Amino acid sequence: MQDVRKTIKPVEWVGSSFRDFRAFPDAVKDEMGYALHQAQIGGKSLSAKPLQGFGGAGVLEIVTNEMGDTFRAVYTVKFATAIYVLHAFQKKSKSGIKTPAEDMKLIEQRFKAAEADYRLQLEKGKIS
Repeated sequence: MQDVRKTIKPVEWVGSSFRDFRAFPDAVKDEMGYALHQAQIGGKSLSAKPLQGFGGAGVLEIVTNEMGDTFRAVYTVKFATAIYVLHAFQKKSKSGIKTPAEDMKLIEQRFKAAEADYRLQLEKGKIS
């Protein structure tokens, strides 16, 4: 009989993303935590969308509104063994939905750090 249990990928937090995520309101953490869990088991939450301007569906963002404030968490599913959370932040701008340039630059830097971590794990033989 085939084992139907799904493999759960670990979540790796890049930079200050874990500390920033933990500072979110409880309702936001619950919703985003559920969306990340869906990614861990190979699914995609309805609240997760490809990050615009990043070129492809390998980097996604979860957008949650709570009491008039907007919170975002950006993560990548590009690597086979883990979900890397690249950035978690409260959107400050009240005009437009576009992710601010400074946040996009930080996401890009952290994506490169996640890629380097993944390659290092490959080299050490921790990943087959």
